[in-house]
Amino acid sequence: MTQRVTPSLMDVKHLQIIRTNVTAFMNHVAATYLPPTQVGRLLDIAPQDHEGARPFFPHTIRVETLDIDPNANCTYHGDICTYNAFLDDNSFDFIVCTEVLEHTLQPFAAADELWRLLKPEGYLFVSVPFNFRIHGPLPDCWRFTEHGLRALLHRFTICEMNGIETPERPLMPIHYTVVAQKPVATTPLE
Repeated sequence: MTQRVTPSLMDVKHLQIIRTNVTAFMNHVAATYLPPTQVGRLLDIAPQDHEGARPFFPHTIRVETLDIDPNANCTYHGDICTYNAFLDDNSFDFIVCTEVLEHTLQPFAAADELWRLLKPEGYLFVSVPFNFRIHGPLPDCWRFTEHGLRALLHRFTICEMNGIETPERPLMPIHYTVVAQKPVATTPLE
């Protein structure tokens, strides 16, 4: 039996802040990290409940989607915590993974699969909540600090990491956004 819980006013406010921040983040990365030619291939992970990456990138960027939900209207069905043999290594110039990693059962395996799918010099755009309630789609397993994100993305070069602080609660950010790049000289999975 699912228990219905009314969100607190703080959670309602934080959700609005998170959604506004994701939109600002997507606008920022599309304006900052696209190549001058503005062509490429982008994988958007689990965008079904939100507008996804498509509205933020020009149509010269080919946007494909991946979701674990077999009922999602997406390009590929798969789990980012496993090896998805139907996708080649080094396939994507960009990967968007917003509000997903907290729902994975194996976040380090997810980071490995994102690494595998991203081309050398490609960009990974990540956002995760920190000071926010348990939410769906379930499971909601994790909250990542700045230090946890650095450990999770240790093979990537972190280009940007930004947190939105909770007013009157230092060291308890509401939300993080990360831009990470896969270096040219890569090492195989250990």
